[in-house]
Amino acid sequence: MHTICYGELPGLLSAVAAVLTGMGVRPGDRVLLVGENSVALAVSVLALSSLDAWSATVNPRLSSREINNFVSHSGARRVLYFGATSTSAAAHGAAANAAAVSFPTIGEVLVGPLAESEPETVFESGAEQVAALVYTSGTTGAPKAVMLTHRNLAFIGANSRSLRRVVPEDVVYGVLPLSHVYGLSALLIASLISGACLRLVPLFTPDALAVALEKEGVTVLHGVPAMYARLLDWCRRNGKPLAVPTLRVAQSGGSPLTLPLKQAFEAASGLVLNNGYGMTEAAPSICQTRMDAPRTDCSVGQGIPGIELKLNEPEGEAFVGELWVRGPNVMKGYFHAPELSAQVLTPDGWLRTGDLARIDEDGAVHIVGRAKELIIRSGFNVYPVEVEQVLNAHPDVVQSAVVGRQVDGNEEVIAFVEAVSGRTLDLDDLARHLRANLSPYKVPAHIRVLEHLPAAATGKILKTELRHIAEGLGKAASV
Repeated sequence: MHTICYGELPGLLSAVAAVLTGMGVRPGDRVLLVGENSVALAVSVLALSSLDAWSATVNPRLSSREINNFVSHSGARRVLYFGATSTSAAAHGAAANAAAVSFPTIGEVLVGPLAESEPETVFESGAEQVAALVYTSGTTGAPKAVMLTHRNLAFIGANSRSLRRVVPEDVVYGVLPLSHVYGLSALLIASLISGACLRLVPLFTPDALAVALEKEGVTVLHGVPAMYARLLDWCRRNGKPLAVPTLRVAQSGGSPLTLPLKQAFEAASGLVLNNGYGMTEAAPSICQTRMDAPRTDCSVGQGIPGIELKLNEPEGEAFVGELWVRGPNVMKGYFHAPELSAQVLTPDGWLRTGDLARIDEDGAVHIVGRAKELIIRSGFNVYPVEVEQVLNAHPDVVQSAVVGRQVDGNEEVIAFVEAVSGRTLDLDDLARHLRANLSPYKVPAHIRVLEHLPAAATGKILKTELRHIAEGLGKAASV
């Protein structure tokens, strides 16, 4: 296990940066990093930043095809594979004929061949200079890379530190991947500028998290809802209470939080489960609940300090509209994709989130769903998150996901559920539960039980995969 103290960090970053420079990395170059969370990966991200090179960290559990797409799309000067902490990264490195290079303190890293590429323009201003590329797609379709500047990431790091009151005495559990902007800005950067201890964890397992919370002094926990659901499920299956003697901040983000999960975690832990909302293009934070005003609902809270929010209201929806955001968190654009950038960035700096929301009088935001995920059933709007909340309230459901499917000029609601371990889900009982809590047009036409819902490395449910499954399902009478 690597442990780096703050006093060692400046010298170590300089030494690692010198090795990277010797390998031909220049300001404006893109460098792809393939690895799970580790000290070596975090140090490499920071060293590249000090060179004004752009890091692009990707999940090693992606296929070779997907990673090769990222290499090609980014025009990476070098690719680094962190095989010491990831067998998947080691395998990708071997396939790419990467050579082992010894770095100061952090050890051996597999380094791919030097590629001919043109460096991007380097800017003096941190508001213009790109620090990182974060890929938001690639499992299907063409890669799309968000350009995040030094100001974007520093702004969100400072907000995360302030809103969650992170101090040097804190121990932050860093299981959210650095390949995702949530892990990069709200965990890595926020912890560094706070002087806190960041424990980087390569993979999430509920048993390891339960032990860390009980015995290893964790005080700050960030996670996606699925992570909290699996933690509670593990406690139930093993007959263990959730022990959190030192935890003071529990934060949920990355996907919608449902009220049953929030209430279950709060009952088990005695702590408030804070909520938030963001997207990669906003580095990622847009809204956060406030610690001095705990909420009993699943609002994502007010906009974070220093940004502007507004609703672009569609006709016929007086209280629901697409959420727009403007501020220092908004990305520079998509890499080498001006047309895509223009679709989401207005000339006066607003980012169209694509998410439907309503805003209370006190400024609290409620995310209703994705504009692209809105299901129109017989002329009525069905927001998947509302159906998911009802599904998740059933005692035998761990988590769920709802998608739409086109049928005969209409759309029907398709639900996928993951059952509590060790229990048999009675679909007739679930159907009665849905009918009792939803309008008839919102009740799913088909419910499919899966052992595990497909999820990204962050735990975020992959609805694109579920839509493909839904298209292959036979017609079913409404439950």
